[in-house]
Amino acid sequence: MAIFSDNENIQKTLKTDNKKSENLDSKEINYDRAFENNIRPQTLDEYIGQTALKSTLKISIKAAQKRNKQIDHMLFYGPPGLGKTTLASVIANELKTKIKITSAPALERPRDIIGILMSLKNGEILFIDEIHRLNKVTEEILYPAMEDFFLDMTTGKAQTVKTLRVPLPKFTLIGATTKAGALSGPLRDRFGIIHRLQFYTIEELSQVITRTAGILEIDIDEEGAKTIASRSRGTPRIANRLVKRVADYALVKADSKITKQIAIEALDNLHIDESGLDSTDREMMKLIIEKYDGGPVGLETIAAALGEDSRTIEDVYEPYLLQEGYIQRTPRGRRVSPEGYRQLGYKVPSNETGQQSLF
Repeated sequence: MAIFSDNENIQKTLKTDNKKSENLDSKEINYDRAFENNIRPQTLDEYIGQTALKSTLKISIKAAQKRNKQIDHMLFYGPPGLGKTTLASVIANELKTKIKITSAPALERPRDIIGILMSLKNGEILFIDEIHRLNKVTEEILYPAMEDFFLDMTTGKAQTVKTLRVPLPKFTLIGATTKAGALSGPLRDRFGIIHRLQFYTIEELSQVITRTAGILEIDIDEEGAKTIASRSRGTPRIANRLVKRVADYALVKADSKITKQIAIEALDNLHIDESGLDSTDREMMKLIIEKYDGGPVGLETIAAALGEDSRTIEDVYEPYLLQEGYIQRTPRGRRVSPEGYRQLGYKVPSNETGQQSLF
């Protein structure tokens, strides 16, 4: 139960509702206002990739509409850049409702989440990014809000304490996280729909790139799109970023059309190789090989040697390297796999079996 010490705090919270609502209204999805929103799909049919997830969501959305009830709370997890925020916006559009967006680090005080919840209207969606970073008090406020659509509060001091149950409109909470395991059990159990987003295939990324290029009025052929897709690490966010950088290169160095050769030249110029590895990926793997005999070496040691934050390495760089099998996690730390040695042109040590258990 969330506890407020006195009635004054509650009144302050209620007075901030309009201000909170105004701030969040600026974040509501409006596909005609901002360039970034223009390249985002508006419907599930336009949303490329995540085929199994889309099929399940279509059924859930239609079922909720036929019952004329609120769709269950949803949790999407997976590596960054796969479209969790975009998917939440698409769901809101499919349900013909509004979405209000915030992130867990922004919800530091109890009145922050209370102000947002009270600003919601019936049927609206609240999207919380990096939901695993919610503090304990905020999380406990969400429990009755998600289950019973009530806010539990107390007012007064000592013998004058009174319990209040403030009703909330029926809403859907969509949480996104890169670390589903970091969520507490009680919070995770309150989500009715839980899905993991998968890395994209080259074919799916080619479709994403072709669609983005069309919206941006960039001339690109099929082979050029596939070349960019093959170096996008299975991630739409990276693919959309690269297509704009390659377009800049084509404008200056060629006839503004992205072909396979132009894409290769542009990506080589950005130091992104055929496997999608950038300079930081290669530096990290070379560090482990040259300074630590291929590992194992601890994450904090790698971060200090590279001058990078350990969370950045763990959340941004590692997922793709692990997926491709270039590095391995062991109980003693990170190590470069035989495939990683070969990828960088190093000779695989004779004592390397390539069969390290994952941690």
